[in-house]
Amino acid sequence: CMPYHKLMDCMEEERLADKKFGSTRRGIAPVYADKYMKKTLRMGDLLHAEHLKERVADLVEWENLTVAGGYAHEPISPDDMYQWLETYGFPFKDYIKDTTVYLGDAVRAGKNLMFEAQLGALRDIDFGIYPYTSSSCTLAGYATIGAGIPGLKLDKTIGIMKAYSSCVGEGPFTVEMFGDEAEALRRAGGEYGAATGRPRRVGAFDVPASRYGVRMHGADCVALTKLDVLSYMEKIPVCVAYDINGEITEKFPVGERLNAAKPVFEYMDGFGDISGCRKPEDLPKAAMDYIRYLEAAVGCKIKYVSVGAGRDEYVEL
Repeated sequence: CMPYHKLMDCMEEERLADKKFGSTRRGIAPVYADKYMKKTLRMGDLLHAEHLKERVADLVEWENLTVAGGYAHEPISPDDMYQWLETYGFPFKDYIKDTTVYLGDAVRAGKNLMFEAQLGALRDIDFGIYPYTSSSCTLAGYATIGAGIPGLKLDKTIGIMKAYSSCVGEGPFTVEMFGDEAEALRRAGGEYGAATGRPRRVGAFDVPASRYGVRMHGADCVALTKLDVLSYMEKIPVCVAYDINGEITEKFPVGERLNAAKPVFEYMDGFGDISGCRKPEDLPKAAMDYIRYLEAAVGCKIKYVSVGAGRDEYVEL
């Protein structure tokens, strides 16, 4: 991801103004676009410095058609880009490996491999709330492909699901809270972007969206996080369906139907402080009722429940 990718990301968000996608402005969409245009560098290119300078010059010439010709920005300098690679790219050369060989050997040696995802199903470029998505495949099924061992089959998938909903960026967010209600949940959950620090949008647990996510990931079980965050609520809202122009549906819609969706809420009893719980029998009945309700609603067993931010602050069911 080169500096000009970040530049183009920022310029496009500015051009879109009130129609922006809510990009993190880190250059992600432009670098993926270049990937599929076959107009970018791969990490392995750093190992062939004798060809790299010419390659960078060719790429920069092409990028300037958009940067200078489209956005009317000062042209990118190929020398500056090569110098940037020397500073920030070359130090990685000793760590570049053929992951197909490296991980393939690990599989044949009987080792366990664990893949960790960053974004949820609704940010997937193909199955998410397009165009308000990331630019990559975020589903569990893509893990082995992205890692370089596409022939490997996952034998267990754990879905990570908050006890409420949060969202970074623009796009439809059916269960979104506003005003003081939102600020109370945001503060309780520390809901600020990990990369940008910007406040996340927050809302009630969304059953249709969560059920869709579980199915898209093929989750075998779920880790329910941040249940303790809801301890301040006397009544906990849960979105159980959507009202789309008078039609009640429990299925997650796409496109304009999602834009028109309004939440249908049910309310469950609050359960107070659960931060000291470590075993299922420690949890108040109302907390267990909430867990079992979500488990049945999304159609997947909840195996782990976090009751705090510490590594040992969870309950295994």
